[in-house]
Amino acid sequence: MDISAGGGGNSLPTTGADGSKRRVCYFYDAEVGNYYYGQGHPMKPHRIRMTHALLAHYGLLDEMQVLKPHPARDRDLCRFHADDYVSFLRSVTPETQQDQIRALKRFNVGEDCPVFDGLYSFCQTYAGGSVGGAVKLNHGHDIAINWAGGLHHAKKCEASGFCYVNDIVLAILELLKYHQRVLYVDIDIHHGDGVEEAFYTTDRVMTVSFHKFGDYFPGTGDIRDVGHSKGKYYSLNVPLDDGIDDESYQSLFKPIMGKVMEIFRPGAVVLQCGADSLSGDRLGCFNLSIKGHAECVRFMRSFNVPVLLLGGGGYTIRNVARCWCYETGVALGHELTDKMPLNEYYEYFGPDYTLHVAPSNMENKNTHRHLDEIRSRLLENLTKLRHAPSVQFQERPPEAEQPEQDEDQENPDERHHADSDVEMDDAKPLEDSERRTSTQGARVKRESAETEVTTDQVLHFYFNSYTDSVIYA
Repeated sequence: MDISAGGGGNSLPTTGADGSKRRVCYFYDAEVGNYYYGQGHPMKPHRIRMTHALLAHYGLLDEMQVLKPHPARDRDLCRFHADDYVSFLRSVTPETQQDQIRALKRFNVGEDCPVFDGLYSFCQTYAGGSVGGAVKLNHGHDIAINWAGGLHHAKKCEASGFCYVNDIVLAILELLKYHQRVLYVDIDIHHGDGVEEAFYTTDRVMTVSFHKFGDYFPGTGDIRDVGHSKGKYYSLNVPLDDGIDDESYQSLFKPIMGKVMEIFRPGAVVLQCGADSLSGDRLGCFNLSIKGHAECVRFMRSFNVPVLLLGGGGYTIRNVARCWCYETGVALGHELTDKMPLNEYYEYFGPDYTLHVAPSNMENKNTHRHLDEIRSRLLENLTKLRHAPSVQFQERPPEAEQPEQDEDQENPDERHHADSDVEMDDAKPLEDSERRTSTQGARVKRESAETEVTTDQVLHFYFNSYTDSVIYA
């Protein structure tokens, strides 16, 4: 095991706020690295395999429960997505797409979101990991991790920004079965538009997005966008400019998120850890170090509320793997040595072969005055919220049985939980060989047409599948 205190040269704290361990589970499917968006496309699922290799060689897989997700089924995806959209994703292939030109245009599939071999299986896998993580949190785990998830741009009826299925929305819906309030936090450089839109009119989900704003995809996320109806002031947008560094970022993140936690009091947190906000990202324009990015994970972990950690953007894949490996260590309460252990992808990390890379000397266009104005305005918005919205369950949905040994089952570790249509908790633990090794082997986006999602209708339909006793205050 290669876990030790070690230097990254960053001034941010290197130990957890409380130093205590958490019960952590991690979802990984070895096949995810085989999916390929196509020649020249910046989204590379191979980065998940690289991350897994680092986790293995740092000894982190021994510190958490490693699970292979069950693929999400059609009906699982249709909890949020339209039936005809899911049917299209299931049926379209590179060979048949020319026969479905109208559907490709309707569902915004073909350029940024190309059709590739195994597209639907890819969606099932990453969505299955996120919903599976939510189920694990609902049954006692402290932290669940799915680095393949976090695809925050997908809408109810269309793909967007390299994202086809919005696994985050599906995971939040799963968490809402057991938690009165769920907080979503997005530190991807792009605005988390798909998630915000899905929950824009409810006070049961608060969304907070820290993102580049201006002439930048998806073009949403204005500080004035605060939610609507019951959801007014439950959407927070933190618009940032090029070159923001660790100190400036944390001068907003910590006071804003501290006040959110105080007022909203979520039962669970979903943290989207898009790594395109790192310095040097192929499509990004921020200047965060890995430790600065991970400080957001450390801070949210310190509240002792169940946390679902998800991936997202990130297009300089060697740095994506570095970042998510380090943040897995943060989740576990470990500080990783900066010297990188030998691994299958060692040559990717040259010439320094270290876990941390120095930020650049690019200009920080976020002035102190501008940051102060953003912070003051958002903290003022938070004062307009009621403390802990009064939404409550009269009766909690039935508790699922916890996994136990069943000699009559072909695979005693594979269980179906009565509370969830997804066969997730527990997902199948990976074999030792799968756990320890990896199988060998400027963003081209445009604004998508807005798809209106009435969140109260989504939640009403979803909860009526389980109980008629949910009250929306």
